[in-house]
Amino acid sequence: MAAAGVLGLSHRRLIEYHWGAGASISQIAGMLDVAVSTISREISRYHSARHGTKNPRGGWLPPGRRGNYRWGYRADWAQRRAGQARRRPKPRLLWANRVLRELVVDGLARRWSPRQISRRLVIDFADRPDLRVCAETIYQAIYLQARGSLRELVDDALRSGRRQRRRQSRAATAARAALRAKPWVSEQVHISARPAQASDRAVPGHWEGDLVIGAGGRSAIVTLVERTTRYTMLGALPVDRSSPEVITVLRTLMARLPAALAQSITWDQGSELSEHAQFTLATGCPVFFCDPHHPWQRGSNENTNGLLRQYFPKGRYDFTTIDQHGLDIVAAELNDRPRETLDFHTPAERLTQLLASNNGDTTVALTP
Repeated sequence: MAAAGVLGLSHRRLIEYHWGAGASISQIAGMLDVAVSTISREISRYHSARHGTKNPRGGWLPPGRRGNYRWGYRADWAQRRAGQARRRPKPRLLWANRVLRELVVDGLARRWSPRQISRRLVIDFADRPDLRVCAETIYQAIYLQARGSLRELVDDALRSGRRQRRRQSRAATAARAALRAKPWVSEQVHISARPAQASDRAVPGHWEGDLVIGAGGRSAIVTLVERTTRYTMLGALPVDRSSPEVITVLRTLMARLPAALAQSITWDQGSELSEHAQFTLATGCPVFFCDPHHPWQRGSNENTNGLLRQYFPKGRYDFTTIDQHGLDIVAAELNDRPRETLDFHTPAERLTQLLASNNGDTTVALTP
């Protein structure tokens, strides 16, 4: 019996013998106790063309059904070709193609993930098949290649900052404490009352918001993410994160938008929006609150907050050290990052298309 997918010279000699005796590919696979695909792949890759032992089936099967049976097969020839195919090391794609390597390094420097880089290359260089690389190749160039790795060219190559790959299993989280009484959350502003058009992301202008807290809980910023385009806006809180301060920042951010793009905001049940009624009265934009401990009800915002930790490490960054202009620069970089959920277009591109299709005007000032 051969190991899964691995054939040696003795196995190939058995294949040659039974091939000449007229056995089918499935019969040979049964004799060697391997998958049918293993034998089919062996004949397809390492046949000896018109030389070697022929299978009688190739003579009496109709032309359209001969497939691999039209080839000859020699064990020694197949073993030699298989050994050449397995030879290592092979030229590394990212070091053999300088242009491709520079594009990957540029993407990593912009804090794009390997998957984002891989898929964006297809969009940006549709007519350049030589500028293609899969995400796994980029990961291996970062994690596995000791010499000449991408990590030598890009500091903190991945936004996770990890030096080793981590298994992707996730442990179940523990149950949380019961909800405290929060009088500012009523049935009228519960997420169940949010318009259906916001839930299915069919109509733009519905936002998700939250605070990202700084080191020691002494500072914070406001984050807003539009549900349809994933466009992000950030707001500085230089004083504190009390409800009046948060509402003032929200009003400033929403004032950047045309009225059609200020339909609603979905927030968690934090006290920073306990005075949400004043915000709605001033802007006409209603606020809806999620269920407690249901972050997936604001999934786009939670994902964006995770991306922001690449710029503002959790537990170490003091948000009083960055002003609104600095936050706008970070938001602009996020909005220029391709997203898989947008078919690897960027939030900025999607918002520009949206504004152009609505009124032909792409000059809306989303930054001050």
